[in-house]
Amino acid sequence: MTVHLLCARGPASLLNFCAVTLALFVLWPAPASSASRKFSTVVIDAGHGGFDRGGIPRQRVAEKAMTLDVAQRLQKRLRQAGYRVVMTRDSDVFISLGERVRIASRYRDAILVSVHFNSAARVGANGVETYYYSNNSAQLAADIHRHVVSSTSTENRGIRRRGYYVLRRSSVPAVLVECGFLTNPTESRMALDSSYRQRLADRIADGVMGKPTPPNRPVVAGLVHLPSPIRSTGNYNDFVRAEAERRPTYRKGSSKKSSKKSKKSSSKSAKKKSSSSETKKKKKSAASDE
Repeated sequence: MTVHLLCARGPASLLNFCAVTLALFVLWPAPASSASRKFSTVVIDAGHGGFDRGGIPRQRVAEKAMTLDVAQRLQKRLRQAGYRVVMTRDSDVFISLGERVRIASRYRDAILVSVHFNSAARVGANGVETYYYSNNSAQLAADIHRHVVSSTSTENRGIRRRGYYVLRRSSVPAVLVECGFLTNPTESRMALDSSYRQRLADRIADGVMGKPTPPNRPVVAGLVHLPSPIRSTGNYNDFVRAEAERRPTYRKGSSKKSSKKSKKSSSKSAKKKSSSSETKKKKKSAASDE
């Protein structure tokens, strides 16, 4: 009916109507994505490093080596795409959580992507999961997670909101990606494959750039919150109480081993005392019999 009225009024009115419709279509805001957010700098944080091996005790594959390799591959990919890339560490050195946050906070037009691999006491634990804390990091986490999950054959463990130190204290949008479980034999073998690590870096880069997810594998849309996640264990970078990223492990000469030794020595001394008291009693009874 509107078209008929416009036609009756003449071609000029129809032209105005088309112009207004086109303007509304062009200027109408699109849904938020990584591409629509304004940032030119990506701070890449390779988890652990130096004496902090990452993972859990007696874990065969060192997490710190895997995270650094993926981070360096991601750095190369993003630089090729025209981003300024800053690494919190570019070698096998220890960087505290506080320093990692300070590095990211130097840049206003930046995002922080922290690369980790998971671990658990249960060998069967597997899958990829992505963490964020602030609301302005949620969409970035969703974009990266969809791409990483779409290129792997492992379980989609979802996107979770957690108050990890580097996420909670960061002044820029920050995401932590757990790229699989190094304690799982299958995922550990995958992580040792350089082509798989390159694929992880490429998919994280696609998420940062806001590229559409390839339709080769169904991915749960939106944010996914899974209850009772398997908590990772490993060395502390900094002690952050209940919100720490890892549980502490003990190196040689640590308080845990010393406490174990003291317990053993105390139990031995107790046994010696009891045995000596028993022998004394036997001697007394023998003397009384005589």
